[in-house]
Amino acid sequence: MIAAKSINHLPLEEKTIAKVLKENGYSTFHVGKWHLGKPPSTPENHGYEINIGGCHWGHPKHGFFSPYKIPNFEDGEKGEYLTDRLTDEAIDLVKKCTDKPFFLFLAYYAVHVPIQAPESLIEKYKEKSKDLGFDSQRTFEVGNFFHCTHKKYNRITRRLIQSDPTYAGMIERLDWNIGRLMDKLKELNLDENTIIIFFSDNGGLATAESSPTCNAPLSEGKGWAYEGGIRVPLIIKWSRISKIGIECSIPVISTDFYPTILEMIGLKSIPKQHLDGKSIVPFLLDTQALREDPIFWHYPHYSNQGDVPSSVIREEKYKLIAHHEDHSLELYDIREDMGEKNNLFKIKPNIVEDLHEKLLKWYKKVDADLPEPNPRFNKRFGNVIYKIMAFGYKIFTRINPKFKKIRRSISKHLK
Repeated sequence: MIAAKSINHLPLEEKTIAKVLKENGYSTFHVGKWHLGKPPSTPENHGYEINIGGCHWGHPKHGFFSPYKIPNFEDGEKGEYLTDRLTDEAIDLVKKCTDKPFFLFLAYYAVHVPIQAPESLIEKYKEKSKDLGFDSQRTFEVGNFFHCTHKKYNRITRRLIQSDPTYAGMIERLDWNIGRLMDKLKELNLDENTIIIFFSDNGGLATAESSPTCNAPLSEGKGWAYEGGIRVPLIIKWSRISKIGIECSIPVISTDFYPTILEMIGLKSIPKQHLDGKSIVPFLLDTQALREDPIFWHYPHYSNQGDVPSSVIREEKYKLIAHHEDHSLELYDIREDMGEKNNLFKIKPNIVEDLHEKLLKWYKKVDADLPEPNPRFNKRFGNVIYKIMAFGYKIFTRINPKFKKIRRSISKHLK
């Protein structure tokens, strides 16, 4: 397929949640990852009064230890850890807002490649891995070749167990730093009057770029339409939620946050800006409420982590995945089968037809861009090439003397 067109920046004419809150008397701060375009599409031009560490980068290219060399961000002392530093900056901003409402978007670069953590934490989790017997278990499974052009000679490598000590160290340090920020809010008597939303942008990286994590029992990970790619943690702290620790099983999506925040603080909704979002305030106040409308995911591109162009519709307990390459459909009962092992496509044709029709109507409603057939692609020739590549991969790594040592090392690691 020829992937759908896309833009690489957030247009200045869009009215972000930060712009709305700034217009209504809030101090607005962005700390950490931006990744929504080069200047002028920067946080300062999208409603944020202060931007610390936000640029067009999607990850810290020079690592998590100073010097970071991040544009518009002053390096700390050599060896300073980025997650610690971003938290320090966030705390300093909050300390200045004891008498004025504020909106802080704290987008940690963690956890993201490069996978790096303080050495003491790495050693801690190396020992834990040994205690759990992970060091003697098979860690990876090598699969098919990637579909994206720039990785077509590489194979998808899936992590089978959650055993990367460095990744674990990154998670602990992130958790500890969020705790520091929460403690500061309490110290400043701001914790009861501050809404806190903890959320991740996608599932753990499980199939590429060293595959540092495993999302089992969920299938696949970041960059995929399966639950391992789109099901993520969500924790909300708000004074109007009556009980601590209650759980809500109603599915929500990140586009819901815009209208939700507006309703939480008593501002009017802006439907043209949060077209795909719906306030989840009713779900927070009544966990038995029902979501009447379906939710959608749309990724008409080849994933850098291995998936093909696809779209998803989720309504109540059913989830339909539509693949754009071969127009195949998959149906899963997510409540009973969160690992998506049992495709109900042939068993429940009526549900498949209903969800697919709703998905097609949604394409038209939002004027969704779709991938197009590639007139230069020859399926038969492509399959032949694929088989040659697979065979050549085996032969090349076995025969070429330069790669014998590497192959032994890889084989040992995979076991």
